[in-house]
Amino acid sequence: MHAPSHLIPGVLARHDPAGDPVPVVFDSPHSGSEYPPDFDHAVERHALRSTEDMYVDELFAAAPRHGAALLRALFPRSYIDVNRHPLDLDPELLADPWPGELRPGGKTRAGKGLLRTRAHGRPIYGRKLPVAEVQARLERYYGPYHEALHDLIAQTRRRFGTVWHVNCHSWTPPETGRTGQPVNHVDFSLGTREGTTCDMRFAEHLAGLLRGMGYEARIDRPFRGMELIKRHGRPAEGQHSLQIEINRNLYMDKRGYAKLEGFAVLQANLTRLVAAVCAYARAEAAAAAPAALAPVGPAAPLGRARGQA
Repeated sequence: MHAPSHLIPGVLARHDPAGDPVPVVFDSPHSGSEYPPDFDHAVERHALRSTEDMYVDELFAAAPRHGAALLRALFPRSYIDVNRHPLDLDPELLADPWPGELRPGGKTRAGKGLLRTRAHGRPIYGRKLPVAEVQARLERYYGPYHEALHDLIAQTRRRFGTVWHVNCHSWTPPETGRTGQPVNHVDFSLGTREGTTCDMRFAEHLAGLLRGMGYEARIDRPFRGMELIKRHGRPAEGQHSLQIEINRNLYMDKRGYAKLEGFAVLQANLTRLVAAVCAYARAEAAAAAPAALAPVGPAAPLGRARGQA
C-alpha cells in the first residue's frame, strides 16, 4: 500500500487516487490495530483482536491505483465503533449520567454498540467509564473519521455529479446455527439496507461478478449494512453506498489470525472487483453527465483531514 496522502496518527489514513480519478470511495472502518494507550481493557489483547476486520484494508489496497480514494481507520473498533450511531451506548457502562438522551439498540444489547462491552463472551472492561472519557473518544476518533469520509464523498460527488461508496468489512460466521446444525455460509454479503442506500443494479452487478469468480454472494443477507451506509447512501441524489462483508474463512485463521494460503487469491480477485467497480462508476457518471468527466480546469483539492499539518 502506498503512503497515505493525509494522516492523523493513530486515527486515520487517507489514500487519494494514484491513477485517473473516478467517482469511487472505499473505506475500511474496522481494520485498525493501533490500540490507544488509554484503552485500559481488562480482557487480553488477543481476544480484542478477534473484533478487528483484520487485513481488509490490505485486500482493497489497490483502490487508489484504479482511481478511487481509500480511507482507513487506524484505531480498533473495540475502542470506538464508527459504524454505530453515536448515541448507541449502554448507560450501564457509564460511571456518571450522560448529558442528554441515549439510544441503545440491539447491537448495544449484544455488547456490540458504539463501545463494545464483550469479546469472546467476556467483559472488555473491569470498570465503568467516565462520560468525559467517552466524549474524548467521540471527539478524537469518531468525529474525525466521519468528517474525513463525509469530505471525500461530498467532494467526489461535486466533481463528478455522482459517487459510489463501498464500505468494507469482514466477519467470522459461527460454525453452527441455532439448531446446532452446521451452517452453509455465504462468502460475500452485500448490504444495501433493502435497496435504500444504493442503486440495486450496482449491487446485482457486484454480486454477479463475485459469483462469476466462484464465490457465493447474497444481497442484504445476512447483513443489511449499518450506520455508515445509512448516513451516506442517498441514491435518488446520485450518492450510492454499499457495504461489503467478506467471510474471514476465505483468507485467515480465526484462532491465530494468520493469513491463509487463499489470501493472495482473494486479494487478486478483489483487485479485479475494485477495477470493475471503478469502471462501472466511470461509465455511470459519463452516461448521466458526459461533461462531468471532461477537463474543466484544476480540480478542487481534497479537504485536509483534521489535525493534518
